[in-house]
Formats: sequence, C-alpha cells, structure tokens
Amino acid sequence: MAEVNASAQLNDDHALLVINCGSSSLKAAYFAPNKARQNYHYCIAPHLPVTEGFEATFKQLFTELGAARPTRIAHRFVFGGHIEDTARLLTEEEQDRLESLVSFAPLHLPLNLLGVRLCARHYSDQPRLSQWACFDNGFHYNLPALAYRYAVPETAHLRRFGFHGLNYAHIVKQLPEVLGDQVARGRVVVAHLGSGCSLCLLENLQSVDTSMGYSTAGGIPMATRSGDLDPGVMLALAKQLNSRQLEDLIFHQSGLLALSNGESSDMQTLLESDSPAAKFAVDYFARSARAMIGSYAAKAGGIDALVFTGGIGEHASQIRTLICDPLSFLGFRLSPSANQTHQTWISDPTSKPILVIAADEEAEMAAQVELQEI
Repeated sequence: MAEVNASAQLNDDHALLVINCGSSSLKAAYFAPNKARQNYHYCIAPHLPVTEGFEATFKQLFTELGAARPTRIAHRFVFGGHIEDTARLLTEEEQDRLESLVSFAPLHLPLNLLGVRLCARHYSDQPRLSQWACFDNGFHYNLPALAYRYAVPETAHLRRFGFHGLNYAHIVKQLPEVLGDQVARGRVVVAHLGSGCSLCLLENLQSVDTSMGYSTAGGIPMATRSGDLDPGVMLALAKQLNSRQLEDLIFHQSGLLALSNGESSDMQTLLESDSPAAKFAVDYFARSARAMIGSYAAKAGGIDALVFTGGIGEHASQIRTLICDPLSFLGFRLSPSANQTHQTWISDPTSKPILVIAADEEAEMAAQVELQEI
C-alpha cells in the first residue's frame, strides 16, 4: 500500500526509485528531483511460493507507480562481500559477482537479484536507466579484529561481516541531533529488531561490534532464523541432514517459529497469544537481546545510550519492557507512558537515554547513490 507525499512529482526526469527487499516484505520509495518522496510497503503473500510472491508484489508496485519513469534504481543488497564500497553500479560483471555470494544470505540475495531483473524487464524501453546495489554490510567494514575474528584457523577465511548496516548508517546520522554530539559519540547500542534482528555497538559513531556474523542467521534468534548455536549442535544436525535440509532448518524452521513449537514466527501474533509456547518464545527472545546488550556493556566498559529500531523495536512496547527492566543495573529505566506510546525518548528522567528511532534504509540508499554520482 502506498504512503503518498502529495507534493511528489512522479514524471520528472532524473528521479530515483529505491527498492528494499526483505525476507518477507517489499518496501520502496520514489524520490523526485525536488526530493519529494512517495513510499510503498507490501507484505509478501505467504500462501504463494517465495519467487511468485515477490513477482506479484513487484507487479503491484509497478502498477501503483504508473507513469513514473525513474532514471536510477537503487537496490538494497544484504551482502556484498568484504568490500569497502557502500554502493556499486550493477553491471553484468557485478551481478555475476553477487550471484556467487548467494550462500551467505540465501533468504535475501536471490530476491535482491530478482528485483534487479524485474526492474530491468519493466523499464527495458528506458536506455538511460542505471541500477545500483547498496550494501547492508558495508557499514561494518572497519570492524576491529577482536570483533571480526573467529577462533578458527585464518586459512578457513571465515569472519564476521555484520548486517543491517544501511539502517545503522541512518541511525548514526540522527544520533548527534537527538542525543547531542558528546553522548552520540560515546558507547551506544542499537538494537535492530524485526523479522531479522541484530544489535550493534557503536563507539565514536562507528561499528565496533555486531551480533550478526558470517551470515544473516547469526546473533539472537529471529522470526525463522536460529541465531548463534553451539558448533556441536551444527555438527549433530549435519549428521542428520544434507546441506540443503540443514540450510532450510537454520533459515526457515528455527527462531521464534521453533521456540513457539510452530505456533508462529510473527512477534505480534505471539504477544497476543495465551499459549505457554508463545510466552516461552517471547521470553527467550527478550532474554537473548538483553544478554547481547549486557555483553556489549562488558566489552565496552559500560553503555551510554540504547536505541531501538526495526519493526519489533519500534512497535512492540512489551518487548522493550522485557529487555530493559532487567537492565536497571546498567542505568537504564523506561518511562512506562512514553514506552507505551512509542515516543522517541522512552527513558525515565533518572535513566540513561533510551530511544526509539524509525528505520529508514531507503533514505540512506538514496543518499549513497547521490554520493556515488557526484
């Protein structure tokens, strides 16, 4: 469904279309040359096979865009390899390179690449069209070795990459204005909680640690992704399943879905349920998130501010309560009324800052493409 900015001029030249394919949704934003913006947000039909669902959703997007003719399209790519670039032109060679990385993010990269093909097909009569990839892991490129190394031989070429970087980059731009420069440049933990989840420890507005690691299945449990597991668990599963079955279990059958004994992968559904399994899944999720926050406090010697973002982080006041109430020993206390009404500042006056900042990966992607073309 489109969220319309009435001042948008869809027929202007040099307009930018931003495409953000998630694992269960499609968000898009159309930026006119005068920066007027029109937003679109769709949930992918769960009753259709994934590819068919996304093709149907793109068709709906193109229908709603109507006569709009963007000259540039920016696509969110969850993973781009260990590269410093925040955005790259999607040449044939670059698309082939990204195809070779699908195993790192099998829930996302095939859909990201599908979006590129569908846009090329729909706008095939537009020779001036350029398509760009904006990389979600680029924000974490300069992670220190203490954060990115795994305790396995370096010859295995395995490292922590980090994800959700487009939104973390957006949050970083907001923090000095909201918190003041001194606090913003301190030790800030950002919790990006949604269908996919990660947390990031910022120091001096840069990523110094993050919970998602080598793949998008790492860190805390998510909707259908497991989060971190004992390596012995993976070895045991590998004896029971072939590689495709194991990948499906870790990415599609785990997380909240498994913890609730198959009741639901959707946090709102679990919060509204009275079943013991749903309550267990919710409590497990909150405990995992606050444990990660506590680990960052130990690594950094304290935390100066806490930020919630993403679908769960922005809208689930009960989850924020379950995460924050046990963290009073770190100086964090919620204001019940501010938390319940989803204010930007949800901390008690006696607390260190606790914020809710809306995710806006689309604005960050637009800024990155503009920067590349200067």
